[in-house]
Amino acid sequence: MPSSTSRRAVLRGRFTEREVPRPPGSGASFAEACTGCGDCARACPEGIIRRDADGLPVVDVREGACTFCGSCTRACAAEALQPASPWMWRAEAGAGCLDMNGIQCRACEDFCDSASIRFRPLTGGRAQPVIDRDSCTGCGACVAPCPAGTLHLTPLTPETRPC
Repeated sequence: MPSSTSRRAVLRGRFTEREVPRPPGSGASFAEACTGCGDCARACPEGIIRRDADGLPVVDVREGACTFCGSCTRACAAEALQPASPWMWRAEAGAGCLDMNGIQCRACEDFCDSASIRFRPLTGGRAQPVIDRDSCTGCGACVAPCPAGTLHLTPLTPETRPC
């Protein structure tokens, strides 16, 4: 995952940090606006918002998917979460995908409600997962059922953002 440097990280002596998915509605100034109160985590009906080492909320889709219900945004008294901010995360498969290694699986495809995951046949009975970034919502429903643990959310960059 890409590294970025937030003002909070620099003040704590960490000049590069791995970017992590913050709750839907988090924008560029989220780290400065968030008080770490935990209201968003308590409001999340899916129970997928956790705290990182700094006490800030992160979305952990290893246990379930985000339904984008807006409960976390409505619960944020500090207004660090804004309803108009787009969710800038999408699913990505790693090289350890079972299908890429000749073991038929496709669990991620079965759990993808937006039908954003397809498999391109390769030689030798293998298949490559192809995730359509235009239709993928980044909900993470595909992450937890992956038996190889190779699916994860990755941030959209200017080069990868859908039109």
